[in-house]
This record gives sequence, structure tokens and C-alpha cells, in this order.
Amino acid sequence: MAAAPGASAWLARLSLSQFRCYVHAEIETDGRPVVITGPNGAGKTNLLEAISFLAPGRGLRGARLSEVDRRAAAMNGTGNGAWAVAATVIAPEGPRELGTGREPLAGGAVPEASRERRLVKIDGAFARSQQSLGEIVSITWLTPQMDGLFRDSAGGRRRFLDRLVYGFDAAHAGRVAAYEQSLRERARLLKAGGAEAAWLDALEDSIARHGIAISAARRDLVGRLARACKVRVGGFPVAGLAVTGEVDRWLDDMAALHAEERLRETLAGTRRRDAEVGGAALGPHRSDLAVRHVDRDMAAADCSTGEQKALLISVILAHARLIALHRGAAPVLLLDEVAAHLDETRREALYDEILALGVQAWLTGTDAAVFAALGDAAQFLSVRDAAIAPAPPPGGAPVKVPGGRV
Repeated sequence: MAAAPGASAWLARLSLSQFRCYVHAEIETDGRPVVITGPNGAGKTNLLEAISFLAPGRGLRGARLSEVDRRAAAMNGTGNGAWAVAATVIAPEGPRELGTGREPLAGGAVPEASRERRLVKIDGAFARSQQSLGEIVSITWLTPQMDGLFRDSAGGRRRFLDRLVYGFDAAHAGRVAAYEQSLRERARLLKAGGAEAAWLDALEDSIARHGIAISAARRDLVGRLARACKVRVGGFPVAGLAVTGEVDRWLDDMAALHAEERLRETLAGTRRRDAEVGGAALGPHRSDLAVRHVDRDMAAADCSTGEQKALLISVILAHARLIALHRGAAPVLLLDEVAAHLDETRREALYDEILALGVQAWLTGTDAAVFAALGDAAQFLSVRDAAIAPAPPPGGAPVKVPGGRV
């Protein structure tokens, strides 16, 4: 296999310090897919998690910032050296320097809240928000923990969908955060009782504005994604997708401004009920992502575990194609232990699509032989006890290491 040329955003350098099991690590790449192999517990997923923090949000594990600190430092109480991740991203406009991490702390005991401040730097200057990261590079991932996505709670599917939206609209992350904050504050005031109507009006206005924008962005992406999923990739099934929810259905019949007003009025009229049950009974936080196996005309949740995995990969590959068209650069894909559970036909179809898209995919696994079909089209690394070393492609092809180091 040979990689196809094409525009992509890729990591030329990754550096991390005090991150999970790593005191310090640095990797240089040349734009090819990166295959990381090693035994369970060696630190493979931690490397992918570090990359995932170069996108808005809490990374592929959804961890609190203080949970990411190197384990040894956290256990012996020497946690003042906060974790950090930095990367050189080769974007279509040229190299960009990204950095993020937990805010470093001065000596002495520090309140827990201050351990959850995240800093972001772009080209050496502090950025105002994490949104700036998403404007430079799109990063998408699949992990073993996502295998139950179609059977688990609607909340997990909403978070998955929102992460896909971030690739098209980095501001979506800010809208989701503002919406959730307004929801929590309204629920708190309703529970306490006695809140001024003007303050509740302001919160419900925020919920309505951000909520309808969130629903519209989700619907727009799912419409595009449903069309892109009709392009069959190798032996992967065709996925049918739709957003379900009462507020989402409103947008079938009315303009966004009318939907905002309707949501505002509904929230104002349900304050007593919402105070009794907690939260809000209506809004995009009640929506869901419905996925079907088109060939079998079956809900994804009713499919076998293997077919659910294949459907998820189909959606991720379709999303990567859309990102490449929309942004003019393919995203970075993080695929944790994905290939080992595919048959040979689907593995090769996955690799072919990765190379055809020109995507820099970071793939992990315990068995290097699973990635043999990639040959020298990929860069191979081995990880053992948090030590990273170059490795030959399965079959003994010579090791290619840019700059003479890992």
C-alpha cells in the first residue's frame, strides 16, 4: 500500500510531560499513519489521550484535568509539575505550534478548584479559549469504551455527536458549555425557590438561543453525514442517521427564531414542574442520535457487537471525508485497539480508506502483525513501560525515523 497525496493536517511533533505514566516523551513523524504497539498497560492509550487534548473538551477519556497528572507525582503528593502537551501541527496554511495543559501551580497546598484550570497556547501566545484549538486541527477518535455507544445512554450519543460537530464548527463547544451552564443555574434557582423572574427570564433566553443553535448544528451535520454514509467503504455497512427529539422536530416545521421563542415560552410555563422534578423536561439535552444498519434495516442497538463496531467505523470514516471537503484538510484520527477486532477484509478496507484520504491516523494494538498490510506506508513505534522506540513494519522493512530519533 502507498499513501495517496492530499491536503491533511498532521502532527509533525508531539511532546508531553507529567502526563499519566510519562515523565516526558517526544515523538516526531513524517505525516504517515502512526502505528503504536505494545502490551496492555504500556502507555499506548495515554499517547492518544494526549493528542486528544489538542482538541476542545476533556479528551478521549473525559477526564478531569487533575486526573491526568502523572500517577507517581499524584500518589506521593508532588503534583506541582502540571501536565502539558505540545505539538507542531502541519496545517494547510503552514506549521502551527499548539500547547495545552493544567495550569502550573506555585508551591504549597492549592485548592482543588484551581487544579482544573486549563491553559491553551497557539504559536506561543495564550489563547482565550479551547475553541482556538478546533479552528486549527480537527481530531476524532474511537476507543474500546465507545463499543457500547448504541446500547448505552442517550447522553453518550449526544456527546459523540457534538464532538463530530466540533470538526465543522469549533464554536459549537462554547454553545454547548453555555447551554449546560444556564441549565444548571436555572435548576439551582428553581430548587431554591424565590428567584426573581427577570433572572429566570435571562437564563431561559440563554437556554433557548444556545439550545436551538445546538439543535440546528446537530441536524445540519447529521444530514450531511447520512448522505456521506451512503458511500460504501469495503466491507463496512451503510449507516443511516437521524437526530430525534421534540425540539429537533420543531425545526422541521419552523424557522430557528420561531423555535427559540417557543422554547422560551415553554420553559417559562414549566418552571413549577421543573422545580419539582429537577432540570428541564424539554431541550436538546433530551435529544438522541438514532443509527440504523441500512442493509439489514435494523436499529444499531439490535445489531451484533461486531456490526455495531463496523457501523461506528463507517460513521467515523464518512465524517473524515466530510471534514476533508469542508476544511480542505483531513482530520487526525485516533483509533485505539480498533483493528484487532475486525476481520482481514475490513481491516484492509480501513487501511485503504485511511491512505486514500491522506489521513494521519494513530492506531494502537498489542499485535504488530495486525497492521502488516500497511507496510512502509505507516510509521511503527513500540511502547513498553512508558518507553517509546521505533519499530520495523511487520515483515522486516527498514525503520524510517525522521530526524534520526523517535
